Amino acid sequence: MLTNEGHTPANNWALMGLSLIDWVIIGGYCALSLGVGVYFSRRAGKDIREFFISGSTLPWWLLGTSMVATTFGADTPLAVTEYVRNDGIWRNWFWWNVALGGLLGVFLFSRLWRRAEVLTDNELIEMRYSGRPAMILRAFKAGYFSTIYNFVVMGWVIQAMATILQVVLGIPAELQWISIAFCVCIALGYAVLSGFWGVVVTDMFQFLLCLASAIVLAIYSLDAVGGIEALKLKLAETNGGTDITMNFFPPLQVTGDTGFLDSPLFMFIIFITMMWWSSHNADGGGYIIQRMLSAKNEAHSLIGTLWFNVAHYALRPWPWIIVALVTMVTFPEISRENSKDAYPAAINAFLPHGLRGMLVASFLAAFMSTIDTHLNWGTSYFINDIYRRFIRPTAPARHYVLVSRITIVVLMVMAGLVASQMNSITAAWEFLLPMSAGIGLVLILRWFWWRINAWSEISALIASVIINIPLVIMDVAVQYRFMVIVPFSIIVWVSVTFLTKPVPGETLMKFYTKVRPGGAWGPVRKKLPHIKRGILGWGLLVEWFSGVALIYGATFGIGKLIFHEYTVGAALLGISFVGGGVIIYRLTRKEVFS
Repeated sequence: MLTNEGHTPANNWALMGLSLIDWVIIGGYCALSLGVGVYFSRRAGKDIREFFISGSTLPWWLLGTSMVATTFGADTPLAVTEYVRNDGIWRNWFWWNVALGGLLGVFLFSRLWRRAEVLTDNELIEMRYSGRPAMILRAFKAGYFSTIYNFVVMGWVIQAMATILQVVLGIPAELQWISIAFCVCIALGYAVLSGFWGVVVTDMFQFLLCLASAIVLAIYSLDAVGGIEALKLKLAETNGGTDITMNFFPPLQVTGDTGFLDSPLFMFIIFITMMWWSSHNADGGGYIIQRMLSAKNEAHSLIGTLWFNVAHYALRPWPWIIVALVTMVTFPEISRENSKDAYPAAINAFLPHGLRGMLVASFLAAFMSTIDTHLNWGTSYFINDIYRRFIRPTAPARHYVLVSRITIVVLMVMAGLVASQMNSITAAWEFLLPMSAGIGLVLILRWFWWRINAWSEISALIASVIINIPLVIMDVAVQYRFMVIVPFSIIVWVSVTFLTKPVPGETLMKFYTKVRPGGAWGPVRKKLPHIKRGILGWGLLVEWFSGVALIYGATFGIGKLIFHEYTVGAALLGISFVGGGVIIYRLTRKEVFS
């Protein structure tokens, strides 16, 4: 059994604790975060635009890094570990596929959202549509995403942080509520005080701490097994002489009694052909849109979102993947059901004191960067789209800030209760995503097709939920749920669109004049000949394909270099550089931001 100086045997990983230096590091990080909250509390308290989108004054590097830090949750390394240990590296295509839609966010929606100048994405609903259906849709989406959706997301993040604390500190499972309560209290501290300013500023150093800590753990983990080449040999031994676990793509052949529809290849095909454009994040996603809206201008929104995609897909995952692979060799006794425990087990087994505290602090940082965003974002929905819109429309600015702070506390408590009922992080991911799988195409087309109306969105949402719930009860795999939900939902919302009245022309003209999206707006554009064409065109396809080359070339090129496959890695990085060069050329042309 593996033993290093200063470490305990791997099978005793749950009994490890932290030293004084570890606690000093953790305490220093918590004090710094609280200090940021206190510092920005006055500025955030001016009004809800400052509290929720920093008055639309953020530069690209700050808002883009905030996007990365927010998705750098305490749950993510654990979920990636589950995927790698249970299925192999290729299973990360469950979230790698989202880069295809994320690049639409870069070159299309980052600019459109900034032009809209709304406080929340739900506010766009009553700008794009009109009448009672628009009001109902805005209130429903704000209520659903600020509560049910938010509770599940924050719940699995809290659950992940609780797992870290249980494993590292040796807290018994029956006392899980202690670690959950601790996490809840930490997150509330500066989220209540500082609003979005505190979120984005702390996100900057949280991202740096998290990335550095993940790299440190990966280095120590590799050292524990003798390096990359030794790791590859040991993984091959456990897989009958092959290293299929390290494949970036699923096997092309169907083996054993498994049919094509049950194969990893089929799952991968669904991921890359259907999932990325069909979900509720198709035109950006709530907290990503929040940062687009906080940008100084369209240019900062676009560049910040591009930086997010590069860092999110190319830079972040490889330290986690390396640790997950090492744990397959060092902790084979950890069961498939408990795979998420392997990552914190590596902290105890491989790191000396001091660095162990750094890793725990990094998980606190990852946890807080995600939780504070969801608290602020979810509260913005409740305040702007429900409370101020329907309950108290004329209150003073400071009243809304006060109610926002109270709402944050309520959301946090509810999320803690949800967390206490969760077991698997990846199962929660795969339950939530299909719930709105049929709405993605509507969200894209509402910008570019005048005929989309509020009933289109309403019917798409209802169809997704109605179909998903019984499929979950029947324990249907996530890829099959998408196969059923997406086409059924499209049939429903397209039929409803043509069976209901279009949005009044006056509303459509106001929207088109402000946002200038382009696309199938024939009847509207005829009445607005002075409005120059929108941003759709062949140039967009060039930018999108260049972005695909940049992101995936960098992601897999870095991976190949890490695994000492230098020729392939260099070639992939070359493709990435070409894609990046085309994008830089395009972005330096003045008309891109006109």
